[in-house]
Amino acid sequence: MPDETKNQNDPAILAMFESGAHFGYSRSKRHPSMKEVMFGVKNRVEIFDLEKTKIFLDKAKNFIETVGASGKHVLFVGGKSEAKSSIKEQAEALGAPYVAGRWLGGTLTNFGQIKTRINKLVDLKDKRAKGELGKYTKKERLLIDRDITDLEDMFGGLLPMANLPGAVFVIDSKKEKTVVAEAKSLRIPVVALMNSDCDLTEAEYPIPGNDTSSSSIKFFVSQIAGALKMGKTRMVAPVSTPLMAGKK
Repeated sequence: MPDETKNQNDPAILAMFESGAHFGYSRSKRHPSMKEVMFGVKNRVEIFDLEKTKIFLDKAKNFIETVGASGKHVLFVGGKSEAKSSIKEQAEALGAPYVAGRWLGGTLTNFGQIKTRINKLVDLKDKRAKGELGKYTKKERLLIDRDITDLEDMFGGLLPMANLPGAVFVIDSKKEKTVVAEAKSLRIPVVALMNSDCDLTEAEYPIPGNDTSSSSIKFFVSQIAGALKMGKTRMVAPVSTPLMAGKK
């Protein structure tokens, strides 16, 4: 958005602009699918048309709200250093599962096996909290503590995920191509923040925008988290049978 006065009265577009969401890569890196969502070039860097980004973002948020309202989880994924803190912070605040680091292949497609590792972590932490590890030797307890640490590093963010998620939200679909492929193979909808080098067709709900700036990533993660939170407030509660009219 080279013209900084454009859409200055739209708070969403202004917030995106201030976060640096409009900066793409050079034209030579642009994926063909991104052509229609670009505004122009400034200082050899392509600029996203934030009006179009807002349309994509709104569609993604509406979908995430429906997932939240259904009671299903949204799995937050961001392995790049600029995304880790935002992913972890927002997901933990919502009690949502997340991977803020390296994706372990098979996390979705081999979830049954992954679940056994998560259960082991839960069991060991529970036993340690209850003091049930006292029967082991000091060396054995040290090894168990190391095991807990390793499992926490790999699966700690997945503890809330008892079942496969209703959707996956990823930062940079190109970097997280394994995540996207696993989700697609299981028909789990993907919401993805995509820079100009990504294929817009790789996600059911793409969000074209800067996926390398920590401020831009933070903005979009907070938007998706906010939509999920909103959806959770609309979760359908069991309806009690009303008393029949006139019944005493």
